[in-house]
Amino acid sequence: MLAVVRACVFDLDGVLVDSEPVWEEVRRAFVAEHGGAWQPDTQSRLMGMSTAEWAAYLHELGVRMPPAEIARGVVDQMAARYRAGVPLMAGAVKAVRRLAERNTLGLASSSPRTLIDVVLDAADLKECFAATVSTEEVARGKPAPDGYLEAARRLDVDPRGCVAVEDSSNGLRSAHAAGMHVIAVPHPRYPPAPDALALAWRVLPNLDALTPELLS
Repeated sequence: MLAVVRACVFDLDGVLVDSEPVWEEVRRAFVAEHGGAWQPDTQSRLMGMSTAEWAAYLHELGVRMPPAEIARGVVDQMAARYRAGVPLMAGAVKAVRRLAERNTLGLASSSPRTLIDVVLDAADLKECFAATVSTEEVARGKPAPDGYLEAARRLDVDPRGCVAVEDSSNGLRSAHAAGMHVIAVPHPRYPPAPDALALAWRVLPNLDALTPELLS
């Protein structure tokens, strides 16, 4: 049973931005170009990892350069793609603005700070969020709870009074481990694993169903 909601913390990739197809395309091409071998489970493993974590993983796949260089190369390509046009999820801007009218909002993303800022600026949503966190800024990426715990700390709220909005297996696990109530909005192309989805307090078909009334 959810008590009083003090804040709502959004994920970015797959929730507000349809970025997973772009991430997969960019990283898959980068791996192939630099001597690595993409595996069948690579994309699902990468979802939720921090920049340092996924760069190290791509290095393990055989990319012939240091992880820091891998990260710079991939992030630069992602930023270029976003500047050409951010692929926002249907209903994302309206959902954020709708909730911001009545709720304190935060964001906890596995994307690097550079990409978070590019997206929020392009969507004109930066002012809607009282705090934003990149998992680059904490010790561990998702599924560890660090990013969500840091978002709650910056918002000055108890995580147990927060609702998180997530799409991926690692994201659902991360927010749940932080003690938050999790609303799952599964991505149709990258659905979460059944055990992760079972952690959700609510499962919604799309962002149009995310309303202040649901949180009240």
